[in-house]
Parts: sequence; C-alpha cells; structure tokens
Amino acid sequence: PNLINDWRAHWNQGDFPFLFVSLANYMQPVETPSESEWAELREAQTKTLSLPNTGMAVTIDIGEAGNIHPKNKQDVGKRLALNALKIAYNKEVVNSGPMFEAADFKDGKAFITFSETGSGLEVKDKYGYLKGFTIAGNDRKFYWAKAELLNSNTVVVYSEEVDSPAAVRYGWANNPEYVNLYNKEGLPAHPFRTDNWPGITN
Repeated sequence: PNLINDWRAHWNQGDFPFLFVSLANYMQPVETPSESEWAELREAQTKTLSLPNTGMAVTIDIGEAGNIHPKNKQDVGKRLALNALKIAYNKEVVNSGPMFEAADFKDGKAFITFSETGSGLEVKDKYGYLKGFTIAGNDRKFYWAKAELLNSNTVVVYSEEVDSPAAVRYGWANNPEYVNLYNKEGLPAHPFRTDNWPGITN
C-alpha cells in the first residue's frame, strides 16, 4: 500500500489502476500443516486490495516446487488481463477467484462463505474432493481437514481431530500443492485464514 500510495502521489494522476501478482506456490510441500512466511506475505498482498482500483492475479495453482519463476506466464497474463478489463476499462467480467468472506463455527464444523464466486464455486478434482483446508481448535494445532461444497458460495470444513473448531486456513503454505477450489469461471480461490493469531513474521 505504501508503494501504491507513493506512486499515485508523485504521479498526480489520481487513483490510477494498479495490478499485481500474488506469490505462486514454491518450494517442497509439507507433510503436516505448519506456519509459512510465504502465506503471510500472500495475506499482506490480499489486504492491499482494500485500496481503490487495485487488482491481483492469484497464481497459487500454477507455480513449481523447484522454480521460483514458474514457466507458465500465459495464465498469469490472462488473469492480469481480466483485472485490467474490470478495473481499468470497467468491463463486466469476473476478474477474481473466490475470496473468504465469513466463518461460522457450529456443531463441530466450520461454515466458510465466499465472495467473488462468479457463477458459483467449483471443485477441480475428478473425484470431487476439496483439498487444501486445515482446521484447528483453541489449542492452535492445525490438522488437514475434510471439506465439501455446501452451496454456490459456502464450504463446510471439519476434522475428526478437532471437536470444537476455532480456525480454518486454506492454501496456507509455501507450496500448498493440492489447492483446488475455484469459481466456475476457472479462477482459483485466494489463500486465507480465519484467525488473527500472531504469525512467524510478526
């Protein structure tokens, strides 16, 4: 935000469009849920969307474990172009994947609602399994979670390991290799967390 506000102030052109790309998945996937500096940086990037006329291309699904500069530039360009059409040219296009909106914890499960769902949520998996979610109780110990689509904008998340859920995270890793929640327009969901527990970059 400081960079964007500074450039806008110096160039004196008003709140001109500012588009950027979030960090792609990178490094080896982890076996158990853990904290992640890259996930926290992605969160900071997502928070930047609170500034007017900003857009972000999410690339959490097209990175490479062994290449910090993944080869797939085409999809990055397409996703940035959608943001340009929407934000700079005011076209009626879906420019964002699903974004976390709210969490409701009840009956041992978490009900996660999303905005920016376009024509509705979609799971990209031939068996229909949602992946990439973790869940924790008040002890702040995260476990891999089961997750299912409830309707066009809600996912229900749960685990036999957590009786009273207090937090859910999605794509919270340097390389969350199996994230597969999209909207029907084919744009990936933004990684997120429902908690505000201190992170490792705090």
